[in-house]
Amino acid sequence: MSPSQEAVDLLHEIAAVLRDDGPIAVGTMFRSPGLRSGKKIVAFLGSGDVLLVKLPRTRAAALVAEGSAEPVTMGSRTMREWVEIPTQTDPDATRTAWTDYAREAFSFVRGTA
Repeated sequence: MSPSQEAVDLLHEIAAVLRDDGPIAVGTMFRSPGLRSGKKIVAFLGSGDVLLVKLPRTRAAALVAEGSAEPVTMGSRTMREWVEIPTQTDPDATRTAWTDYAREAFSFVRGTA
């Protein structure tokens, strides 16, 4: 299942916001639209319109423990620095949450966290 056009549009909006923080590009990661800083993947869209973000292991584990995110499993391997952030019923809440988590991931990937 491909991400919806609304999710793709939101990803482009997030990229525009994050450009104030440094160089970021929208491209394809794992056959899905995503955000990249240089050669490092920051975030990408998953099926079912979730945003997968790369965060420090302890932060990712804390988000999973509190129920704000789900762990990411690729094949049989759980990716300890990656979590899925779901959409919310309110589109503005999704925009805010995804932007905040993407900014956090961008900072982490760039080593400025």
